[in-house]
Order: sequence, then structure tokens, then C-alpha cells
Amino acid sequence: MTVGTYEPDFSGSGLRIGVVQARFNEDICHGLSAACIAELKHLGVDDQDILLVTVPGALEIPLALQKMAESQQFDALIALGAVIRGETYHFELVSNESGAGITRIGLDFGIPIANAVLTTENDEQAEVRMAGKGADAARVAVEMANLVAAMEELADEADDE
Repeated sequence: MTVGTYEPDFSGSGLRIGVVQARFNEDICHGLSAACIAELKHLGVDDQDILLVTVPGALEIPLALQKMAESQQFDALIALGAVIRGETYHFELVSNESGAGITRIGLDFGIPIANAVLTTENDEQAEVRMAGKGADAARVAVEMANLVAAMEELADEADDE
């Protein structure tokens, strides 16, 4: 028996991608979104197929993602933000709750969501990671959108047999 494999597909042509960017820690978040959008374009996603919305902070990201998912207009979504540790427990609360909300939306709606909400100890760590993580989020979104489409196609073919 031969094992079948699925090769990652990074072609963004024809994909619609929704991006939600937090504004808190604005410079870092702008760096994330600039790198993300540049990579989406590099992967072949057309400008008119990218919707970028901003929200106040990381805790607001899941609701915006939920509304985008409900619209059924997107093949994948991307969450961008930066939660930088302070001197209070608030860091853990925001990190955990935003991450859990982002994951729940993806699973509830069956839509890929690339989570690029940085959680760092300080501004310097966030600055070092922002460009790489923004571009990585674009690649994850495109790859996973194509994977989901391929799996749905396989399921449809199985139903037709």
C-alpha cells in the first residue's frame, strides 16, 4: 500500500483573507500587519481579497474574527497583536483569553486562523519578532486555507463514490 501525502500549497491566488489587527502596542502591531500583508501579496493574494480591520486590543480580536467568520466571505483569517508583560497579572489574563477566543472561533466555524498575537516579556522581544511573525501568519493562513479546501474536496469525492 502506498501512503498518500498532501504537499503544502502556498498559492494565495483566489483566496480571500481577513486580518484583524489590535491597535494596543501600535508600533509593533503596524509592523506585524505590514509584514503580513506584504507576504500575502508575495504569495499571490490580490489587494481586493484582503480585508484589514483594527480593534482596540487583543481581547477584542476574537469578536472581530467571529463576525468575519460568520460572513462566510473568507478562506482564512489572521489575528495580529502584541501583549507585552507588565507588572500585573493582566498579561496572563489577556494572553490566555485572547488565545482561547481565537482558537474557539476557528474551531467553531471551521475556518483557519493564523494566530500572530505576540506575547513577549518586553518591547525589544516584540520588535525582534514582529516582521517574522507577521510574514509567518500570512504563510500559515494561505497554507491552511488550501489544506482545508483540499480536505473538503476529498470529502466531496468520497461522498460521490
